[in-house]
Amino acid sequence: MSQSSLRHRQWRRSFISLWIGCFITALGYSMTMPFISLYIDTLGHFDNWQLNLYSGIAFSITYLSQAIVSPFWGKLADLRGRKLMCLRASGVMACTIFFVGVAQNVMTVIILRLLQGAFSGYINNATALMAGETPHQHSGQVMGNLMTANVTGTLLGPLFGGYLAGILGYRMPFFITGILMVVTFLLTAFAVKEHFTPIPAKKMKPIGQIFSQLDNRHLIFVMFLTTLLVQSSLMSISPIISLFVRQLMHGQGNVSLISGVVAAMPGFGTLLVASRVGHLMDRIGPQRVLFSGLVISALVFIPMYFVTTPLQLGILRFLLGLASAAMLPAVQTVLTVDVPQEAFGRIFSYNQSAQAVGGVAGPLLGSVVSSLDSYQAVFLVTAGLLIINLVMLLSARKKVD
Repeated sequence: MSQSSLRHRQWRRSFISLWIGCFITALGYSMTMPFISLYIDTLGHFDNWQLNLYSGIAFSITYLSQAIVSPFWGKLADLRGRKLMCLRASGVMACTIFFVGVAQNVMTVIILRLLQGAFSGYINNATALMAGETPHQHSGQVMGNLMTANVTGTLLGPLFGGYLAGILGYRMPFFITGILMVVTFLLTAFAVKEHFTPIPAKKMKPIGQIFSQLDNRHLIFVMFLTTLLVQSSLMSISPIISLFVRQLMHGQGNVSLISGVVAAMPGFGTLLVASRVGHLMDRIGPQRVLFSGLVISALVFIPMYFVTTPLQLGILRFLLGLASAAMLPAVQTVLTVDVPQEAFGRIFSYNQSAQAVGGVAGPLLGSVVSSLDSYQAVFLVTAGLLIINLVMLLSARKKVD
């Protein structure tokens, strides 16, 4: 077998293994997080204010710690490789998630969630690993397909988690997720091959020097901001979607079921086209795909302001999923193509920090805007964020041109 054929088989096998790992990671997260407030409620006697506070802290502290620590892990990834970072993330997550299931008080849950965020990053490191292993002509396809793992796991997780919690209690999803993350650790350890040459610490260029040598550094910074704004936009409605659906249904009918369906609609849209979007990026370039996704998303958010039924909202959110499939994978593909391989770990870690900040800012924005105005106003503010993002992207493209 020729060297090129062997390399082709190796990166394909690594991709399949990492796809499964990303799927399990997303599945485990979405199996546990929708029920975290209900689980916390079983750990003590809390009034509504305390329950909301503790649930909010347990949710957001993971993103906060992830945003702070990610650059450190990115530097270590450039020194030691991305596979090691995937093993670190999956191994620690297996422990922290499992032990959340045996927690006896809310502070234990919060501390474990803090540690989980500080040591997380499997999906982003898997993306960075494949960015280095995949031939450039297949980068868009691989980035798009990796997103399908994330989306599929996110869609199926609440179904499995809800079923397990309903039959065996709220602790069981945490135990199952911990075991699945052990499977992810073993699969990554034995099936993933990374062609990585460690860089001696003394020879590693400072990140400031790498940025200064990039011809398109303005574009890279815009990609970070795009990740932050897109993540914020996609999550701005998260804290209030069930409340908005209840308002649209006038408090009648199965609000929980309809809310779950409406919440899942973007995932179905993304899953439907993610692979095709990857092929499109390889053909016409990731920047054009990203621009199109931002335009369509902004246009979809505006009519959400006028919806009067959950059906209308669900259809528009499905269209949003079609558009959002083009955004974050396109950003990752731009970083893959325009960043030197020796800096992949650090660059992707900054992008991960931006995504984590968006994960905190989006729900906070949605809560504040809906409290000051209305649920519908969140959609207009979100559309405004995407329009600002479009202007920044156009500016960056002109500078590069």
